[in-house]
Amino acid sequence: MSADLPLFSNVQGITGEPELLQLGPAGDEPCLRADAARNRARLLDAAARLIAEHGAAGVTMEAVAAAANVGKGTVFRRFGDRTGLLTALLDHSERKFQAAFLTGPAPMGPGAPPVERLRAFGHALLRRTVDELDLQLAAEPDPARRFSVPARRVLHGHVLLLLRQAVPDADCELLAHTLMGYLNPALVHHLTRQCGMPLGRLESGWGDLVDRLTAAAVCVADGPDPDRVA
Repeated sequence: MSADLPLFSNVQGITGEPELLQLGPAGDEPCLRADAARNRARLLDAAARLIAEHGAAGVTMEAVAAAANVGKGTVFRRFGDRTGLLTALLDHSERKFQAAFLTGPAPMGPGAPPVERLRAFGHALLRRTVDELDLQLAAEPDPARRFSVPARRVLHGHVLLLLRQAVPDADCELLAHTLMGYLNPALVHHLTRQCGMPLGRLESGWGDLVDRLTAAAVCVADGPDPDRVA
């Protein structure tokens, strides 16, 4: 596995949130030689240009090597394979996104009620997914692997944590999978590209789903109203 693949902690910090780790093994990136760091940056810039011009399908190891004016072997040594290269491209936005919900301002970050944070989280992730849709689908080509990707596990863990705060008596594990399914890049691709749905409709649907799931879970946990007339 390439040393450039992002690794995210499954260990929770003192706030209960998963902690964001650096790329690769501890200390790997800061110890890169200056020329190696420049090569890596040049390769990622070349890959980003190819995506902007031709879409993710235009990103091959050969095309990136040619665009960056380096040998193909350099690209393979640096990223391992095409998936490693695409994953490295996604890493910068993943870091920013995780920082936003781990330590950023409310309502997405700490300080807002958990249901408000869930709404904000979904809206932000939908916008990010639409912006990076081709890249995300190309970086995770096997649907069976998508949940095993470390970054996805961190996002799932965050949703699970907020659900446990909002509706502690519900089956939060299953609810978290339900909510994350709504945010799956393959579904977003189908709805926006094939069905022509606007992003605003998906955002409204996310808020409605969160409200209905959390309200229904609270009602089930509270039990029937003894004063309700049958």
